[in-house]
Amino acid sequence: MSRRNGKTRWIIFTVAVMTALSLGVFGCAKKPEKAVEPILIGGIFDTSGPTSAVGKDYAQGAIDAAEYINANGGVNGRPIELIAKDYAYKIPEAVSLYKTYKDKGVFLIQGWGTGDTNALKEQINKDKIVYMSASYDSLLNDPSKTPYNFYVGTSYGDGIRAAMQFIDQTWTDTSRKPKVVFIYPDHPYGKNPIPAGKAMAKSLGFEVGPDQFVALSAKEAISQLTNMKRFNPDWAWIGGTTPSTAVVIKDAAKLGLDTKFVINVWGFDENLPKLAGNAANGKAYGMVPFAMYGVDVPGMKPVLEMHKKNHPDDQHLVRNIQSWTAMMVMWEALKNAETLDGPGVKAALENLKDFDTGGLSAPITFTATDHRPNTTLTIYKVDANGKQVPVKSTTLERKPEWLGN
Repeated sequence: MSRRNGKTRWIIFTVAVMTALSLGVFGCAKKPEKAVEPILIGGIFDTSGPTSAVGKDYAQGAIDAAEYINANGGVNGRPIELIAKDYAYKIPEAVSLYKTYKDKGVFLIQGWGTGDTNALKEQINKDKIVYMSASYDSLLNDPSKTPYNFYVGTSYGDGIRAAMQFIDQTWTDTSRKPKVVFIYPDHPYGKNPIPAGKAMAKSLGFEVGPDQFVALSAKEAISQLTNMKRFNPDWAWIGGTTPSTAVVIKDAAKLGLDTKFVINVWGFDENLPKLAGNAANGKAYGMVPFAMYGVDVPGMKPVLEMHKKNHPDDQHLVRNIQSWTAMMVMWEALKNAETLDGPGVKAALENLKDFDTGGLSAPITFTATDHRPNTTLTIYKVDANGKQVPVKSTTLERKPEWLGN
């Protein structure tokens, strides 16, 4: 054999070996990695119904948070997929979406309203699906009754109790106690906290006037406020959303009422001064469990970054902070869960203790016997210049008899 032929054969042999290795003939080739299956998260949001004025921004905050979670490692390397669907605030639509998600194997849902969440609670418990709602209804925080329901905002019951305490603490007339009324939509969201508010008002010696019903879709409230004017309350609780709250405040000004208003979380946001105008100045106080958008706290930075990246021209509201906080709590539970299923995530949530939201809310704690996330909120007011400014932070006692009420 000539040296040239030997060299040629060696080259051919070498190429053959390398080809065999690249094809895996010798069992050494790296197989293509299988795509990691995402964790499906159900989303039931109102982006077109009567609460969509606050629901659209809440849904957008959840979508942004899902993108942020995946960009930062997902759940121990596994991405999440948030299926965000609109149910237009219709309970049958929420039930239908819930069934669809269940059939897909979803074990965790980010939900929305009080009526639909309560309508689903028995099925949720039966199916052992974790349901994190945007309804902070006190009827959902007693795990002896609703073990799979969670939320991250101070409960409506505690919010209305804190409002009554605030009225009492700021009342200066020593000749009498204040007169209060309750204004709310004839809907579970509006109605459910009222017994807690009235019980607190009566325990403080307040005179309580007749309730007034104002729909979430109200364009005017003259007749209700005319009725209220006969009682002439010093303070009124508003349990609507921002648009209906603004209607009440503007119409009260038209009628010359001197009443001040203390407002549930969904009725007080950055849009209220715009919608109510000068009528809100010095009259409107909000019970807010979350940081207002853009406040200088550590947890705000990623929220701002996602907004700048995805929709810099959109309005920015506390609603984004509410859903972002819910998604961050969910993320922490998913990362810590021993099993990725309803019972596993439930157990992980119930082991959260003083979870730091970076100042987006007070620290959050759940236990197996108490699903109240915290009892702390900040009272804001619209000042004489139309600016929303914090008045004080308040924390209610975590009384056992207030659990689930």
